[in-house]
Amino acid sequence: MKPLLLSHYTVTSCIGQGLQQTLDALLQQRQTLKPCDFETVDLPTFIGEVEALDDVTMPPGMQEYDCRNNRLAKLGLEQDGFDLAVKAAIDTYGADRIGVFLGTSTSGILETELAFRNRDRTTGKLPKNFIYGKTQNTYSVAYFTREYFKLAGPAAVVSSACSSSAKVFSIARRMIEAGLIDAAIVGGVDTLCLTTLYGFNSLNLLSSQACRPYDKDRDGISIGEAAAFALLERAPDTQTPNSVNSINSADTILLLGVGESSDAYHMSSPHPEGLGAKLAMQQALQSAGLKPSDIDYINLHGTATPSNDAAEAKAVRAVFAQENKDVPCSSSKGATGHTLGAAGAVEAVICALALQNNFIPGGLNTEAVDTELQLNYQLQNRPQSLQRVMSNSFGFGGTNCSLIFGLANAADAETSDKP
Repeated sequence: MKPLLLSHYTVTSCIGQGLQQTLDALLQQRQTLKPCDFETVDLPTFIGEVEALDDVTMPPGMQEYDCRNNRLAKLGLEQDGFDLAVKAAIDTYGADRIGVFLGTSTSGILETELAFRNRDRTTGKLPKNFIYGKTQNTYSVAYFTREYFKLAGPAAVVSSACSSSAKVFSIARRMIEAGLIDAAIVGGVDTLCLTTLYGFNSLNLLSSQACRPYDKDRDGISIGEAAAFALLERAPDTQTPNSVNSINSADTILLLGVGESSDAYHMSSPHPEGLGAKLAMQQALQSAGLKPSDIDYINLHGTATPSNDAAEAKAVRAVFAQENKDVPCSSSKGATGHTLGAAGAVEAVICALALQNNFIPGGLNTEAVDTELQLNYQLQNRPQSLQRVMSNSFGFGGTNCSLIFGLANAADAETSDKP
């Protein structure tokens, strides 16, 4: 595939609003997961909550979109000058040449939960101000984003559980390569709600403490919420002369490879041998024209459930063992919690931060790595020059996606080495 430029990106989660707060939290290995005190939930588990979302207000004329998910989307879009970057892209390409491709799992379902709580006790009718299509519907966050920027290009929302906001990178790539658009807003937004917390509890997948990915005593996930976005554009060699991008920095980030698969093994459990995960990683490497030994770091899906981490570890060993068995890896979910449909985009941005700041983030909360999994799992932050990294996102039903990101100078070197 032709590399795509991440010209701008941003992330907001429980560890911080925007890139600088997020980077500081990662470097300090700050613990922000907390005992669950969300809404009326009464469960012995930990959550990653973004504070003060109730204080976020919708833009003028967009009150119908008001829900926790869209409030977090708005908060995220306004970090790091991302909204200004999109507006500059609109000036360059036109509102109909920018796509919107986002991932979410539960969208604005909290708004529906509140509507049912406040329904008419006699008739059962929901409140008149409840608008399903602009709040709970999974397309709501793309609907909101398009209206926020007054965009007229193609838009779609992926809801493939935990791989949702990784897969949108692939959609954008195909749309740009087909010539249908010149740029795309990609990312994901997911927020806390009762359905998610009680649902995962019913599956016995919640941990009673802050989650511990790849720990020998790991026992479940901690649910978080987040919004992460990136502006994808053609890489320098195919850009038009009036491109909004300035590609003269060694720390410019490119999307180098994408791999997708579906093992369809079980509704909620991964294939025990990590078959789909293996295929996604192999496809990502192939699309990038890279070997396993070219990858300097893997941001693991690493949810901290016994079966998920074991299956992913088998897949990683199968792909990397022969050439690069000691590739450093970690999961950032110990810091952010599992942000579900937003996880792929959150971890893509964390990979970008790692590339630009020359460090491998240590896996928070993990104390004793499960040696049976045989991975080079990093417990502490590790200074290291990185050129290319992989990010894994694997969801319920065996829907898998692996992304490869790299520095622009690494991509240039790779191209110059080829005949």
